[in-house]
Amino acid sequence: MKMRQRDITTHSPADEENSWKEKTGRRKRHRRESHSSERENKYRKHHHHRKSSDGHYLESRSLNEKQETKVRTVDSGYDKESHVSVSREKERHHARQRDRDWHHYSKSSGYSGQSSRNGRRRSRSRHRRSHSRSHRRKRSRSVEDDEEGHLIYHSGDILRARYAIVCTLGEGAFGKVVECIDQKNRARVAVKIIKNIERYRHAAMSEVEVLEHMNKLDSDRKYCCVRMLDWFDHHGHVCIVFELLGLSTFDFLKENNFQPFPIDQIRHMAYQIIKAVKFMHRNKLTHTDLKPENILFVNSAYSLEYNSKMKRDERTVKNPDVKVVDFGNATYEHEHHTTVVSTRHYRAPEVILELGWDHACDVWSVGCILIEYYLGSTLFQTHDSKEHLAMMERVLGPIPTQMLQKTRKRRYVHRDKLDWDVHSSSGRYVRKHCKPLR
Repeated sequence: MKMRQRDITTHSPADEENSWKEKTGRRKRHRRESHSSERENKYRKHHHHRKSSDGHYLESRSLNEKQETKVRTVDSGYDKESHVSVSREKERHHARQRDRDWHHYSKSSGYSGQSSRNGRRRSRSRHRRSHSRSHRRKRSRSVEDDEEGHLIYHSGDILRARYAIVCTLGEGAFGKVVECIDQKNRARVAVKIIKNIERYRHAAMSEVEVLEHMNKLDSDRKYCCVRMLDWFDHHGHVCIVFELLGLSTFDFLKENNFQPFPIDQIRHMAYQIIKAVKFMHRNKLTHTDLKPENILFVNSAYSLEYNSKMKRDERTVKNPDVKVVDFGNATYEHEHHTTVVSTRHYRAPEVILELGWDHACDVWSVGCILIEYYLGSTLFQTHDSKEHLAMMERVLGPIPTQMLQKTRKRRYVHRDKLDWDVHSSSGRYVRKHCKPLR
């Protein structure tokens, strides 16, 4: 099985504070750090949505490429023509970069990376003790980090006297993902190497605990969630070993010129995604960062067929089996729920309005993902919250009055309705790019 990942990381308003913590973290390793990172998708820049991990283990490798290509918009007929002006394109480009420059693997969705997880911290004391002991060991002189905290490695290097590095699959704010050969059984695996920075280590250990729990609950591997095979500490770098999967569904769309998936394949993928989400919710876990970048094909091998109408070759994936990845933002019911979660384009209205959230935010994200598979483009192409809400109203009808009455975001509301000028430039943009579903 072949798996590439695009780890898209995201930037949050807390990034400046996190940057300061990163500089002082080495001297205060026992200090309580900020919990994961936000990944409000830096517009799908990094490899896809710099969501660097923001793919299973990482956002896909061509983050920059993704950023450039995913300025795709939903136009008046949902066609592929871009109606965004050069200035607006640049503005959205920088906004996406800002949004997605947080830990895709470790807390890839926007603000969700800041979740406290107090209960989980107590339950993972065993991991913490073993990790702290290994990290305190004297680092070998042959092991070096770059100025950003990434492990410096080369093809052929061996991790834990077992995993031989083959190549880099992707990287993000959290670290890098490499393809390795497990010398124990000759299997190819993906290893996520976390930066040697305290806050990223804490986030990684939180993800490890979720993955271990899921492995126990899904011992038969029936629920379409990525499998963690191993984890270990390598001179201060937490390393998580995953099964090797294929391209993310976003990367496949991108490499196929954003041609929609066939409807029969969408049905198949929808069934598997919903099966995975139902499994998580049944076990009181909310993913909080579902998006095409975090849905990976088990095997992304494809066939080519010439489209005479479009005058180009088009790819059709041979096996539409998929798995959900990136549990860095996953939150249990009993844990602290941060105000904002999810990557912008897949964020539910109750999250934008700060009304609190639960499992339903995952369901909204799944709906946005499936329509994107059908259209080949993002349904809500924006980085402004009020514009995002206006797009929702344009597509689905008025936001329920009770939601607008309860929100603390009063600047979005006027007389119990969304305060939106349909005749403004933004209003014209929304009318042009979003069409009612009914």
